This record gives sequence, structure tokens and C-alpha cells, in this order.
Amino acid sequence: MSSYAIVEACGKQMWIEEGKFYDFDKLPFSKGDMFSLSDILLVKMDDSAEIGQPYLTDKYSVELRVLQHFSGPKIRVYKMRSKKKTRKTFGHRSKLTRVLVQSISKKGVAQTTCFM
Repeated sequence: MSSYAIVEACGKQMWIEEGKFYDFDKLPFSKGDMFSLSDILLVKMDDSAEIGQPYLTDKYSVELRVLQHFSGPKIRVYKMRSKKKTRKTFGHRSKLTRVLVQSISKKGVAQTTCFM
């Protein structure tokens, strides 16, 4: 675990590492697109760690590549009122985007910045 970052994306805070993939809520990018995250809360590189107050936007960059868009697992919801003969079943499948973390580096030139 040489370097990692804690970023805020899609309303969640995530611990991300280089070379691993993560699933975010559906993003408006095509397969293969590169983009960078703007809301970086913490970065640990080698033996040093920096904490943003609240963000490290101007110091670090997290580069990501879109791998695929897909649907998440099916969620079933069953509601029943006892002794009333009322039953209702419904559910949904979340739309997700799988991204690969290309690099966590000092601020550089990014293709597209994603403000989430």
C-alpha cells in the first residue's frame, strides 16, 4: 500500500488506491474516457500524509478511467400490513459506473475535471 487517497464522489467518501477499480453511481462519461476527481480529502504518498481543509484540490490530482457502465444487484422490497390483506412488492437496480484509478499524483494537467 504505497499511496492512497480519500476522495468525495457521488455523495460518498471513498478510500481509493492506484491500480484498483471502484463502482460509482452512473457518471456522464463514455467507456474509455479519462477524468480527474476534484474533491480530495486526504492523500498519503510514501511516508507523508496531507489532510485537506476541507479539500486538497490545488495540490493533488486523482486520474480515473471509465471501464464500463452496468446495473447493480437487484434490490427487492416487500411491504405487508398484517391482517389487512395488503401486500406490495417492488424493487430496483442501481445504474453504476466502474472506474479504474490510473494515478494519484501532485497536481498536473487533467483532461476533464468531475465535480461531484
